[in-house]
Formats: sequence, C-alpha cells, structure tokens
Amino acid sequence: MEKSLFKKFVLPLELEGIIETKEIILAESREDLSDLALGRIQGHTYEVSYETPGLGKVVEATVVRCKNGVSVNYTDPYLRRRDPDCMVIADSNPTDKPKFADKYGTDFTDLRTATFEWLKEQEELILVPFMAGGDDTGYPSLLVAPANAGFFAAALADLQGFIPRSKIPHDFKPRAVIYLAPPFRHTHFGGKQVVVHNRLNKMHEMFAYNLYPGPSAKKGIYAVLLDIGEEEGWTCLHASAVKITTPYENEFTIMHEGASGGGKSEMTGALQREADGRLLLGTNLKSKEKYYLDIKDSSELQPVTDDMALALPSFQNGKKLVIKDAEYGWFLRINHIDQYGTDPDIERATIHPQEPLVFLSIDGKPDATCLIWEHTMDSPGKPCTNPRVILPRRFVRNTVDVPVEIDIRSFGIRTPPSTRENPNYGIIGIFHILPPALAWLWRLVAPRGHANPSIMSTEGMSSEGVGSYWPFATGRRVDQANLLLEQVLNTPLTRYILIPNQHIGAYEVGFMGQWIAREYLSRRGNVSFKKEPLVPSRTPLLGYALESLKIDGQVIPKHFLQVELQKDNGTEGYDAGAAILTDFFKRELQTYLVPDLHPLGRKIIETCLNDGTLGDYVDLIQYPLESKIIEATIA
Repeated sequence: MEKSLFKKFVLPLELEGIIETKEIILAESREDLSDLALGRIQGHTYEVSYETPGLGKVVEATVVRCKNGVSVNYTDPYLRRRDPDCMVIADSNPTDKPKFADKYGTDFTDLRTATFEWLKEQEELILVPFMAGGDDTGYPSLLVAPANAGFFAAALADLQGFIPRSKIPHDFKPRAVIYLAPPFRHTHFGGKQVVVHNRLNKMHEMFAYNLYPGPSAKKGIYAVLLDIGEEEGWTCLHASAVKITTPYENEFTIMHEGASGGGKSEMTGALQREADGRLLLGTNLKSKEKYYLDIKDSSELQPVTDDMALALPSFQNGKKLVIKDAEYGWFLRINHIDQYGTDPDIERATIHPQEPLVFLSIDGKPDATCLIWEHTMDSPGKPCTNPRVILPRRFVRNTVDVPVEIDIRSFGIRTPPSTRENPNYGIIGIFHILPPALAWLWRLVAPRGHANPSIMSTEGMSSEGVGSYWPFATGRRVDQANLLLEQVLNTPLTRYILIPNQHIGAYEVGFMGQWIAREYLSRRGNVSFKKEPLVPSRTPLLGYALESLKIDGQVIPKHFLQVELQKDNGTEGYDAGAAILTDFFKRELQTYLVPDLHPLGRKIIETCLNDGTLGDYVDLIQYPLESKIIEATIA
C-alpha cells in the first residue's frame, strides 16, 4: 500500500502486518467496484475460484456482466441462502451463542493465525472502508478480502456504503473488521457457512468463511451494531418502516418488525393488484372461493427503512419511538416476483437502474438485461427461493433520510393454513391490537413462521429469538430483552399491532393482510384504538380482534377478522391452534427467566406462564400520559 494512504489508517498490528507490503486495491467509485466484480477482465463471465487443499480448484461462484449490473450465482445451492446456524463466538465475553471452542473442540487462536497467513499469501487484497450504521451516525469499519472476491466487496459497498479512496479521513480507526477467507469453509467446516465473531476491546473482528454476503456483509454488520448498542444502551431493530400519505392527505408512519420472511420489504411496497385492478383479499384453500376488494386510490409511500432501524438515544423524544435507516442499500428478496408486472416499482428500478446493480441467484445472461423474475434453478424445475438484488436506497424513489417518529409498530408472522381437520397456529385475523406488555412478549418469542424463504428450512414452529434479530446478536438474550422493554416503556405514544401473512385460517392471503392494515390505519387519521370496534381475542396472546373493518366503503368479511368464525375452523379448530401457539410461547419464554431479567419483564412472562387474561396484560404497563386502553372492551 502507498505510504500516504497507509498513514491514514490506525490498524490492529495483525492487519498492519498483512497489508503493509501487499498490493492493495481501494476503490474510488461504484464503477471501480463493478469492474472488480468481474476480476477487471474485458469479458462477460468470471469464475471466482480458489485452490483448496485436498480439493484442488473449487469454483465458488460465477459472475456475469449484464447490461444493468452483475449477476452472481453460486455453484452450490446451499450458499444461496443464509444458514441460521452459521454464527459462532470466539471470545470469552458473555454470550448465549455457540462458542467456537465448544463447537469445534479447539481454541480459535490457531485458525485466526492461519486466516491471517492465508490473506498474506494472496497477490492482491481489496480493502473497503465504510461506516457501519450510516455516514453521520455510524462506526468506522473495514472489509479485507481477496482480490477475486470483487463482487462481495461491491455487495458490501452497496449494502453499507463505502468511503472512496480519495476521501478516507486521517486516523481512520476501524471499530469492526471483516476478514473474508472462502476456502476455509471446505478445509475446516465441511463446506458449511461459518462466520466467527471475535469481540475484542473496542474492536469487533468478523471472520467470514463463505462468499454469500447474507451472514457477514449484511447480518454480520447488524451483529456489530447490536454489540455496540448493547454497550451503549440502545438497539438496532429488525424492521422496515414507511411514511404513508393517504388520498385524504393524512400522514402516518408504521414500522414493521418480524423474522426473515415476515413481510418487512413488502410493507414498504405497493399494493399488488389483479389484472382488472382489484385486490385479491384471499382464496379459500378448500372451496377455492375468492374475495376481492376494489380500492381505487392507493396511498403515497415513502420508505424509511427496509430491514435495520437505528433507535439511537439521541433521536428519542420520550413520546413516540424515533428511528433512522441503518443501511446504505437494501437486500431485497424477490422470490415473489415471478413474472413481468408483479411489482412495477422494483422492476423499473432494477431494469433501468441509475448505475449497475448486484443481483444474486438471478439467471443473468452475458450482455443482456438481468430480469428479476428469471430466478436461478436450485434443481430442475425448482427455482431458488431466495433470489436477491441489492438496491442502494438513493436509487429508491421518495425515501426518507431523516429520523422519523413511529405511530404504530407492527409485528409480522408467516402463518400456515389452519382448519378444523388440520389445526395450526394460522388463527390470526387480518390484524390484532396488542397492549404493550403483549407486544414485548411477541418480540421475545418472534416466531420464524411457515415456509420461510430467506434461510435454510426448519421443521415445525421455531423462534427467531429476541427482537427477531437474535440470529445476528452476539451477546445474551436477556440483555436484548431488557433493552426492548425499556424501549417500550420510554415510547408511550407508539401503538402495537400483529399482522399475519400467507394464511388467515383456511384462506391463502399472501401479504394482503398487511397492505390492508396499512391502508386502513393510515386512512383512519389517528392511532388511538379507544374508538375502534374491538373485542378481546379468544386467546389472550392475540390481544384484541376487530369487530368490523370497513375501507373505502367496503366491509371486510368478519371471518377474516376473527378466524373462529370461519366455517372451516369454528371454535374447535381455533382453540386447537391457540393451544399450539400458547404452548410455543410458554416453551420459548422459559429461557428468559434468568436473574438479570428486568423485574417487570419477569411479571409479564409469569403472566403468560400462568395463563393470564388480556386484562392482566393491559394492567402491567399503564402509561402516565393517558388512561387505560379500552376499559369498556375488557369489562
């Protein structure tokens, strides 16, 4: 590295030893990064391969130059989605995550040294300096990668931003460093995705032993922010957010949380209409009966965040939660776009982008336009369930770049079909109102949900963990649980709802429920639920159900609001599904009953374990700024 550049960095000694005599690539522009993604060749196809002991040459990915960007495809279908078990912790700080020594039977020190030695052996390295968490509010960070992994560097730069070579500030001291070493997944981990986190004093080392950016360049940086937030007393929420302006000029902001696949990206997207302009509310899986709505005017949408929402203490006002986007770009899953015209906004942004984009698991052809509905096949006739495109947020129209107040926090869950004959937890109506104590409980158990397309599949109902961001956190569950509870207590004017997607009882609904909820609540013009027609849900965990819902003069059938009214469910099917949900909550909540749990948190959890009533949950958190919620409904 040139001495003038080298002097700008304040680096750990091990990293200094790697790069001081090495040929280093520092990009000046996105165009430079696009060229690096193709190995700086003039052709249109580039193989990313490594000589791997015991295996010889291993081709990890192919990169194709398309007219609108680069299309990256992994030769191993396993690398096309995040493995939920890829994180391990190397340090001795408090953690509830698997430790490297426990999992692999040896200390990480030798592998850490071997990784540094492998990086020293590379002819060239790419360095990408960036600010994790945003230019204004972020923390200095750095990627160190082999030169042929240019597409990974480009992906990280579009997700997190990057500092051009000419603008690297003096005394740039990274708070986090990602070391990328792909061959080690074969030589040490049996081909598995592994990301090792090593939390040192004011330095978060991350060793990424695979080329899929999800666990490292995306969620790994999320882990860094969670780690720093835990030290400083704040958290980064796993949420999208959108500011809505209705046809009646009401303004309203909703933040949608939930596990991967819970509808975060969809919450910021346009209503998906049928060819005739109507909305397909739902299709009965038995009778094939369809329900339609005719909503003429859609609201104007201004996306705020897509996946990661910073809730820094300096933003807060003691009334409503205030958040800002933690990312530079959005990692959009596009498995739902299987034909032209499905989502015109995303299609327009990706077919004719301002600058070339990075596509993952899309069947791009050399020197042709990469089309986001042409998904790579995992096997003959089986398209990849996790195709992605990285869209820098500055390419998205009408984004909000400043901190915003949140009127409603919604929580999304992918629900399976549920009927009397085959009961399941898909008993959630189009949306439910949650008192704050219950809203906190849902964020502890965070069901991963039905048919999650974003990660490797798991059987049955499982939890994504606290905040729905637990897979990315490196510390203890209880610390994050306490932070979330304090956040609920300190934002008394933000309200909470629960929204299912995919199924409402016996009806297939996709993401229509959350779009209807978004349109309805924003049209209401206020977020006080005292005047809403509500009834206690048949199971307390679901808070309040709607008694009626009317939007643009059209009444939503009541069996979409209260699943026990569906002829394919009834109270018998509903109660069986409620038992599944209740048992799941009781099982998952046991892990939080540790000595360091917030005293109020303990009371809330014990209320659930003791089959408390909805009134019990309401009484547990009463804000001084307003009277009790819907007392008449409880009575």
